[in-house]
Amino acid sequence: MFDYLIVGSGLYGSTCAHELRNRGKRVLVVEKRDHIGGNIYTENVEDIQVHRYGAHIFHTNNKDIWDYVNQFAEFNRYTNSPVANYKGRIFNLPFNMNTFNQLWGVITPEQAQAKIKEQQSEFASESPQNLEEQAIKLVGRDIYEILVKGYTEKQWGRPANELPSFIIKRLPVRFTYDNNYFNDRFQGIPIGGYTQIIEKMLNGIDVRCNTDYFNDRNALDKIAKTIIYTGPIDRYFDYCYGKLEYRSLRFETEIIRKANVQGNAVVNYTDRDIPYTRIIEHKHFDPVDTQNSVITREYPSEWQEGLEPYYPVNNEKNDTLYRQYRDLSRLETKVFFGGRLARYRYYDMHQIIASALKDLQKMP
Repeated sequence: MFDYLIVGSGLYGSTCAHELRNRGKRVLVVEKRDHIGGNIYTENVEDIQVHRYGAHIFHTNNKDIWDYVNQFAEFNRYTNSPVANYKGRIFNLPFNMNTFNQLWGVITPEQAQAKIKEQQSEFASESPQNLEEQAIKLVGRDIYEILVKGYTEKQWGRPANELPSFIIKRLPVRFTYDNNYFNDRFQGIPIGGYTQIIEKMLNGIDVRCNTDYFNDRNALDKIAKTIIYTGPIDRYFDYCYGKLEYRSLRFETEIIRKANVQGNAVVNYTDRDIPYTRIIEHKHFDPVDTQNSVITREYPSEWQEGLEPYYPVNNEKNDTLYRQYRDLSRLETKVFFGGRLARYRYYDMHQIIASALKDLQKMP
């Protein structure tokens, strides 16, 4: 018998496992993949730490969370400064004075604000009804057409004027020459990759990979007093109300016999005609001196059975459906639901850790 069965070895499940073991609890972690770590898993390829499931940059304003994660790894001072490639032209992200200078040749914040205000007037007097209208109201027509429209439509697989406005309401716009994407005080990437963090969290804990919870659910449920479930919430309840929608990703990774391919860790491709959304060059996250490089192209796709669900489609229809499952989950007496799939929300890594630590206070 175990005190806890944890379904999934991602950051939420592993944080719970680590803390529960520190309490003296007997914990079993089951993981359907052939490795631990969920989507933050990194692997060594050509002496480069490759983010197998897309770029992960740790950032937070919460010093307690920063101190917590630093007990498991030493972090470098990586600053997330992606660039956008639109038809061969390069623009800085997030939208800042460098971007405005590249677009319009403006130099001062006053000039940039005047240019945006001129283009905002298209939707200044009405309430935006969709993402397209919201983006133009925030940053004007030029930035929307060049840097938002194509990328967003590829990412979500739908026309921008059919997407809800809230997706882009927090679009970062700065009137300073600052290419740092995040405003958070603490930011970096673990030297040597993320997998070591999960390995240390799960040290001394019984972990079974290649184990799909649903293939042996009855037997697994019987060997634990309490279950922490981090998988898709609709799958747990056998899709009794219907399936929640997700966007998925396909990754195309390639070893390049060059020391430096694109000069930046992340380059977004905002042209609608290019099928991938971005190219990641992994060695720039955790720099190493090698003559080779590894790049990954990311191709968004609609989720279907057999694919990995990455981004919840949080529109009115899906959120209503999720609330039905959430209400059902609250009737479970020995099961806790946590993480992005069980909560049907996209979380950053610091939010996942904070959520797990908070939920642990309610666990026996």
